Amino acid sequence: MEKAANTHLSITKWAEEDRPREKLLLKGKSSLSDAELIGILLGSGTRTLSAVDLAKQILNSVNNDLHTLAKLSVSDLCKFKGIGEAKAITIVSALELGRRRKDAEPVKQPKITCSNDAYQLIKPELADLSHEEFWILLLKRNNQVIKKEQISLGGVSGTIVDPKILFKKGLDVLASGLILIHNHPSGNLKPSEADIRLTKKLKSLGQMLEIPVLDHLIFTDHGYFSFADESLM
Repeated sequence: MEKAANTHLSITKWAEEDRPREKLLLKGKSSLSDAELIGILLGSGTRTLSAVDLAKQILNSVNNDLHTLAKLSVSDLCKFKGIGEAKAITIVSALELGRRRKDAEPVKQPKITCSNDAYQLIKPELADLSHEEFWILLLKRNNQVIKKEQISLGGVSGTIVDPKILFKKGLDVLASGLILIHNHPSGNLKPSEADIRLTKKLKSLGQMLEIPVLDHLIFTDHGYFSFADESLM
C-alpha cells in the first residue's frame, strides 16, 4: 500500500503573519491563541508536527483548560512525543510565573496632586548630591506617575539637557504630561536665567508634541522652588 503523503507544513513555511513569533510582533500578544503561545515556548515540534500542533495536542489532553495544564508535572508533559525535559520545564515555569503574577499585588503608582508630591517623590534620587542632575516625572492623564527618569548629570554648577532625549522618554511610554526637576547643590532656590529659558523652551516643545510640561522644580535638601506655584509656567 502506498504511504500517505505527509501534509504537515513546518512553521517556517507558514505565511509570516501566521508564524507565532512574527504574529506577536506584527499584531501583538493578545492576537495569539493559547496553542500559539505555548508553541513559542516549545520552540520546535517533531518531524510530523509543528510546535503549535504539538501545543494543540497538549491542550486537547486537558480540554483546553489552562488551570488543568498548570497542574501537570514535568514527567506528565514528557509523556507527549516531542516533549523532552527541557521543554516540559519551560512550560511548567511559564505557568508558575503566570500563577505568581496573578497572586501578586499590583504596585500602585503615586499620583501627583501638588508640587510637594513631586518633591517628596524625587527626594531619594536627589538628596545629598554634590553635583547637578536633571530628572523628569512621566505622568498619565490623571497625573499618576508612570516612572521617573534621569535625563542628565553634570558638575557642581550645571548639567546639559537634550530635548530630544527628554521627550523621547515621554513618547516611549505615551506620557500625557511631565514634570521637570533638577537640583541646586548650592542650596540656592532662585532659578537662573538659563533655568527660565530652558523651561520656556521645553514647555513650547511639549505643547507641540502634546506632552505638556506641567511644572519645573528646583530641588534642594531643604526645600524647592516650583515654577508652576510661582506662575512661571
